[in-house]
Amino acid sequence: GHGVVPSTECSVGEVLDMGYVMARDTVTATVQIKNTSSMTLLFSVQLESLSPTRDRDRQKIPSFLTSSLQRTEIVGTQNYNGFSVFRVSPTEGKIEAGMSQDLVVTFSPDHESLYYSDRLKVLLFGKHTAHEVQLKGAARNHIMFVEGGEPLDVPVESLAVTPPVAPQEALGKGKAIFPESEKISIMSLLLLLEFVEGSAEPARAEITVGAIQSPQMAARKSVEFSLDSGPEVRRAGFELDGAKGALERGQLKRIGVSWVPPADLQTSDPPVVSALLTVKGDITECYRVLLMARVVSAA
Repeated sequence: GHGVVPSTECSVGEVLDMGYVMARDTVTATVQIKNTSSMTLLFSVQLESLSPTRDRDRQKIPSFLTSSLQRTEIVGTQNYNGFSVFRVSPTEGKIEAGMSQDLVVTFSPDHESLYYSDRLKVLLFGKHTAHEVQLKGAARNHIMFVEGGEPLDVPVESLAVTPPVAPQEALGKGKAIFPESEKISIMSLLLLLEFVEGSAEPARAEITVGAIQSPQMAARKSVEFSLDSGPEVRRAGFELDGAKGALERGQLKRIGVSWVPPADLQTSDPPVVSALLTVKGDITECYRVLLMARVVSAA
């Protein structure tokens, strides 16, 4: 007889990121499994969130407290309605030699969260793990999103109810700079820029502003953004690129921040300044952007 080793190829790598969608929208992606062996393969698909041992596995300290390398859990936020936020079809079948099978992954979040995640596992003959793909996605209640900077939150969903923060309270003392009738959400971002000592290149960081494509919103609705900074930002050595702009649905734009240490920099007192990022879509969101910089050695 002849011994044959089952072999397959997967069209995606270790992570399938479904991106940002509106809460209660549904998006799909396709994962293709190709049979590269000379035999017919029986396959099945499993989701980690549906594992019979999941409840037992959750009885442990969250990984963001025990590991600096992994912030999020393999199985992250799940839907409130009890249905899996990720679904895969078909869940089993066979792939003839040299043929391929498309697995349709559906992402259907029912509330806002940045930490939807699961793991898709493809098994051959019910026992041999051929591929593992981490599934990720984020959902928002509004058409815009902002990414970038150092993580300031905990990647575990809280059930606590927090009262809204008044704009003047969040941005400091003084009069409110927005009309009382506008819906305003206040958040914070931290950008850490590290300049390599002796380098000819400035330290760089960026913020990404995006507009979600969704049938829930009118197609004409666009997103505008501006990052306003005072003279202290320039005095500290920071330069902004693309600080203002507008986006159509489905677009991304990046705001670049660079830093070169000023001549009078005191290394014992690295600069920390703030700027205000305003993003206008179906509501107005404000981000207090903290710019922190330091000089590091080339070693």
